Amino acid sequence: MNRQELEHIVRAAAGITGETEFIVIGSQSILGKFPDAPRTLRQSMEADIYPRARPELAELISGCLGEYSSFHSTFSYYAEGVAPDTAKLPAGWEDRLVRFSNENTHGAVACCLDPVDLAYAKLAAGRPKDIDFVVELIRSYLINPSALTQLIKHAGDPALKKTMTERWQIVQTRTQVIEQPSQTIRRGMKM
Repeated sequence: MNRQELEHIVRAAAGITGETEFIVIGSQSILGKFPDAPRTLRQSMEADIYPRARPELAELISGCLGEYSSFHSTFSYYAEGVAPDTAKLPAGWEDRLVRFSNENTHGAVACCLDPVDLAYAKLAAGRPKDIDFVVELIRSYLINPSALTQLIKHAGDPALKKTMTERWQIVQTRTQVIEQPSQTIRRGMKM
């Protein structure tokens, strides 16, 4: 998905719900802060979205703009209407939302997760594709790893904190392995 496609989804969601402000919580929320995010972070053709003031209208979004809808058949991307509690998010996430509204959204506002909050949600979900996503966020320098570490340290639920810490260690190991060859080359060049 690209930014224009997300803008189209926001415009269409506004058209069917009558609402003007939407929360985007899934992987495509990366397009809020980074409209030209690497393709590896934009592979999903689904935007997880709900109306900020009336989240109960998410079902309407899924029905009209969701997977296998005529919208999906026509445009090859779709919206998944989700609930506010679909993603586990850190304290203060709403204060960090990245907002955009433009001509292509017809004035409707998309409130996308800040990339560090998105990384937190991905670690909480913990599926292999979520771990891969966080690795790519770090490899692309789109989040500050220490900011994510701080959010994990302040997770309220001890079980979630433990699980996320373990997943975060996996991500850190994978990013070190990825970076290792370039460090070896640099060391070789210095000698």
